Amino acid sequence: MASLAGKTVLVTGANSGIGLEACVKLARMGAQVIMVARDPKKGEAALADVKTRSGSQAVTLLLCDFGSKEAIRALATEVLAKHPRLDVLVNNAGSVSDKRQVTTDGLEQTFAVNHLGYFQLTTLLLDRLVASAPSRIVNVASVGHRRGTMDFDNLQFEKGGYGIMKAYGRSKLGNVLFTRELARRLAGKGVTVNCLHPGAVATNIWARAPMLAKPILAIAKLFMVTPEEGGDRIVYLATDPAVEGQTGGYYEKNRLVEPSPLSHDATVAERLWQVSADLVR
Repeated sequence: MASLAGKTVLVTGANSGIGLEACVKLARMGAQVIMVARDPKKGEAALADVKTRSGSQAVTLLLCDFGSKEAIRALATEVLAKHPRLDVLVNNAGSVSDKRQVTTDGLEQTFAVNHLGYFQLTTLLLDRLVASAPSRIVNVASVGHRRGTMDFDNLQFEKGGYGIMKAYGRSKLGNVLFTRELARRLAGKGVTVNCLHPGAVATNIWARAPMLAKPILAIAKLFMVTPEEGGDRIVYLATDPAVEGQTGGYYEKNRLVEPSPLSHDATVAERLWQVSADLVR
């Protein structure tokens, strides 16, 4: 493993699953790891777990509900106040819901947490990432983006048509479009931006799936990759010399692959950026 001594890494969605496993490995590599979780009790348990398994005490916990714009702004303020450098940002926090729900800000929850949360936190921390260059941004997307659509007239399904996979696919397409547009905007600044499908991972993200789907998911989990494998794929993009200088890419199984045709649409990417910037104000 490469040494990350002197490097600071922030991982959202760090209290379980692939985020937790990525934190363990990053801490073992010598990084100062900032874990971000929503639930204080689960976060503290995860923090203790990472310290025990990594053998490192250079791990801290910050709390944030990614369904709240105010909470994300507070998180960014705290990170900037406490950490003079930020070498890697891993956007991993995620949510799904079988029925359309809105956040305290009135935003559709899946889109708000999975896409707007990435967008808002990253843009708030961007100057620190640029100042710490060479640095990396890793966005956890999904193969589900391939079925995603981007209807700007019904972006948050406020006019109907909500479905758990429709909402999830749209949010994950947002991740890929954001990755590609951000990479374009950061060209020449020493910050790379890549995204990945971590694999179909046996985690609890689908706990809110409809009851009818749960028997199918229980069987599917038998064939899914472990959280450790998914976490390793995050760490690969965050640290591996093989992807140094590579930006704007979408990865599956640590291989650069072509994302969906829609994710290549620069006009859609730019419009999504502008809409996202308006929504997180």
